[in-house]
Amino acid sequence: MERLKSHREFVAVLRHRHRVSSHDIVLHYRMRAAGERTRGNVGPDARVGLAVSKAVGNAVTRNAVKRRFRVLARRYEHELPGQCDIVLRAKPSAAGAQFASLDAQMAQLFRAVHTKTDQSAGQS
Repeated sequence: MERLKSHREFVAVLRHRHRVSSHDIVLHYRMRAAGERTRGNVGPDARVGLAVSKAVGNAVTRNAVKRRFRVLARRYEHELPGQCDIVLRAKPSAAGAQFASLDAQMAQLFRAVHTKTDQSAGQS
């Protein structure tokens, strides 16, 4: 799974205003247009960005949350449709959450995105 790196890419996803949330995680998503360029490449792959603010905790805590999110995003990336950009935003409660809880929440959120994008594709 590729990563969102530039501020412009993050803003594009957050501005789109599609999101699903759980107790500890908010997932913002955006479907890219079929021919939309991504840093010079046209790719069908999903891309992920992480947003973990200082409200979550100190640097050590934030980095631990980001590591967990990266592992879980890789675990469930097959649930996402191609051309999907997501931003995973940690709520402050994510710092104290058990890994198993985050795992279940991430699975539920990725399935929800898959379902919602399938429904919107069917309406087009």
